[in-house]
Amino acid sequence: MKACSFTLEYYISESNKIPFKDWLEGLKDIRARAKIRISLDRVRLGNFGHVKSVGEGVHELKIDYGPGYRVYYAFAGNTIILLLLGGDKASQSKDIARAKEYWKACKRR
Repeated sequence: MKACSFTLEYYISESNKIPFKDWLEGLKDIRARAKIRISLDRVRLGNFGHVKSVGEGVHELKIDYGPGYRVYYAFAGNTIILLLLGGDKASQSKDIARAKEYWKACKRR
């Protein structure tokens, strides 16, 4: 049986901003950044963990640490995962809306 693996890529806005990377690097909690990176390594290997669809092709990966970190992503093809945005439980609704907008913008290009 062949192992399933994915390539993770960042969404880059039309103004050349990288929202997910900016969010992750802006986290002051070093352990949180490490836990998020470990979760993304697992996703890369096909182990998605605690994931749910939030609609319109966008998915939410929940990281059970701190304030309830979330990573928003979409599938761009069969093996590419596009990292759209990160956030936490407190900003979840706003983050979901923004991630959907990023995904729509990406598909228009």
